[in-house]
This record gives sequence, C-alpha cells and structure tokens, in this order.
Amino acid sequence: MKELGKKWDRCLADGAIKFGTGLGLGIVFSVLFFKRRTWPISFGSGAGLGMAYANCQNDLRSHYLQHRSQKVCLDNLRNELLLFSSE
Repeated sequence: MKELGKKWDRCLADGAIKFGTGLGLGIVFSVLFFKRRTWPISFGSGAGLGMAYANCQNDLRSHYLQHRSQKVCLDNLRNELLLFSSE
C-alpha cells in the first residue's frame, strides 16, 4: 500500500511539472510567435498532461508488467533446462 501511495505522489508531481512546463512554453510561443492566440497555451498544457498521464499509466502498470516478464523468463529458463537435461 505504501508503494502505491509513492507512485501516486510521483504521478501528481510529474503531472504538475509537465502541465506547468507545457503552460509556460505555450504562453511563450503564444506571445512570441502566434500573436497572442490561445491555442498554443491549450496545446502546450494538453501535451504536458498527456505525457504525464502516459508516464503515470506506465508507472502504475509496471508492477504487473514486471511479474509477467519474470514469468516468461522463468518459463524460458525451465524449457532450456529441460532441453539440456534430455540430451
């Protein structure tokens, strides 16, 4: 349970950082290049939130993916051992 809380904390912190960075870059691009239009701000914020969401999804699923890959490796190792023992 403690590990899940740490993952959520990382997700929220990552989301805040990426949203803030996207917002800031959107404002800078809006002012400097796009004649103060609002779409660069929305695009930057959305891109930041999207990247944070993807990172969070991967972080929360990492527990399941890790066990799955370990099982596949153990199955492969067992098959190789059976192959060598039969020779």
